[in-house]
Amino acid sequence: MRGHIKNISMDTKLIAFKRLLDIMDELRAGCPWDKEQTFESLRILTIEEVHELSDEIMDNNLEGIKKELGDLMLHLVFYAKIGDENNAFNIEDVLNSICEKLILRHPHIYSTTKVENSSQVKNNWEKIKMGEGHVSVLSGVPKHLPSLIKAFRIQEKASGIGFDWDKRSQVWDKVKEELNEFQLEAEAGNNEKMESEFGDILFALVNYARFLNINPDDALEKTNKKFIRRFNFMEQEMLKSSKKFEDLNLDEMNKFWEKSKIQD
Repeated sequence: MRGHIKNISMDTKLIAFKRLLDIMDELRAGCPWDKEQTFESLRILTIEEVHELSDEIMDNNLEGIKKELGDLMLHLVFYAKIGDENNAFNIEDVLNSICEKLILRHPHIYSTTKVENSSQVKNNWEKIKMGEGHVSVLSGVPKHLPSLIKAFRIQEKASGIGFDWDKRSQVWDKVKEELNEFQLEAEAGNNEKMESEFGDILFALVNYARFLNINPDDALEKTNKKFIRRFNFMEQEMLKSSKKFEDLNLDEMNKFWEKSKIQD
């Protein structure tokens, strides 16, 4: 049997999963709040949980990751419970569905296909998806993904079927081309075209990051955290010196800023 449970040590994991399923049944039957929830009411809460998990991952807080994974697991079980009540699907259907998808899309594990690296795995994944009836290579990119992540995923998927640059130097040339085009529009003062060209710059930079194996969303979030950390330090130092922003010019503020960079 493909993808089967391989050893007895899994028993405790199954017991823990059944415990969660049983608790979900009890909450849905007895808790006024849990009884009221629908797919729609849970959606925004699930998004919040995913962001909380993301925060813990970025902070490398393993205890926090464990906690947030539990919260997210609850939501997954909750959706399956609601699906079961609507005679649409249940947790067994959900789990079997993902198992079958994983088996189908990993022919190098469960069939005779040979791959040499992870890039070939991703390319096969996209080709298999198209064989499953997907109208477009890009149809799997969620419409409401944050724009930076969406750009990265669009480029990954296009690359998966061979629509990509050959060398990263070509991508950097594209970045410089877009910068020049933006500068021309900025000098002309054409706001609509400036916005369009600025978007092209970001898209090209995301593509260049991909060629360097940099996740642009991770990179930007780390920079956000770094700025917040330095700014908070600057505020604390100003407080110790009985200074306020309105009392300082930019050069004086910058002295506190430079001091904050030493702390990193």
